[in-house]
Amino acid sequence: MSDLGRFHRIDNIRDTWANEAYDFTPWLRDNISLLSEALGLGHEGLIVEGIEVPVGAYSADVVCKDMTKETEETVLIENQYGRSDHDHLGKTITYSSGLSASTVVLICEKLREEHRTALTWLNTITNDTHNFFAVELELWRINDSPVAPKFSVVVKPDNWARIAETTKRATEKGELSDTKKLYLGYWGALREYIISVSELIEDTPLRPRKPLPQMWTGFSVGKSGLELNAFINGRDKWIRAELTMHGVNAVSWRKQLSEDAENIEQELGFPLEWEELDGTQQRISVTKDFDPSDKAEWDEQHEWLYKKLNAMHRAFCNRVRQLS
Repeated sequence: MSDLGRFHRIDNIRDTWANEAYDFTPWLRDNISLLSEALGLGHEGLIVEGIEVPVGAYSADVVCKDMTKETEETVLIENQYGRSDHDHLGKTITYSSGLSASTVVLICEKLREEHRTALTWLNTITNDTHNFFAVELELWRINDSPVAPKFSVVVKPDNWARIAETTKRATEKGELSDTKKLYLGYWGALREYIISVSELIEDTPLRPRKPLPQMWTGFSVGKSGLELNAFINGRDKWIRAELTMHGVNAVSWRKQLSEDAENIEQELGFPLEWEELDGTQQRISVTKDFDPSDKAEWDEQHEWLYKKLNAMHRAFCNRVRQLS
């Protein structure tokens, strides 16, 4: 065990990148996957659109697209050496407004406590379409190894706080019935289950959305007009995982996929219901008898939904992208 190496932190970041704008920003552009993974967006979650992008009389360090969203929303990244300051915090807000960015990331070596408080507050008062992150950058090496960067996310959106505040406001106004409270709690718990599985057991392509007080919640599957949905029905006591197709192409898409039904079900390891519905909505689904109002069964129900949705995503994601 005496041969084990030791971590050494590199104190002077300028020894690696002499200039933030000319050295670090281009490096970040070429290695954006490292930041993307730190933010929980996966290896290819961020795609760089440009660096030093003009915003009025100034320029934003890095502008990306969030590829985990169907709408490919804009992500603004602002870099600075040393401790965070008011100037760069103000720039992130100004630039995000000019670029209509949905996600803002401030990268620094050390985040001041007052800036941590400010970004946390912004996450609390904004809706789920806006996200504020702060990331601290460190450089490390083991003995004489090459220098390795480490991104530590120190501020991120607290969706549970948002959900709690939304529920509190709606309850005070009498807007949420008992049924809607059930929906909100059920999807919130499913979201936390998926996140915990992703962090502790396996990576998953499922990206949970903000829970809403409705019968379903959805997950992107990589093509507009199609999505994976989880449904619950408290009256008839069942839960369902399905691939939903919308629009004028829905019937054609369901027919194309059904031609490969045998291979798809063999990959999944369970049968599907290939339903031909009227109109512009079609679905391919699997249903199980469960009472969603029984909270004692939620863990079992969420495990079932996660396994079905995860398997369906892996089976369908490439196929739906090839649909004509």
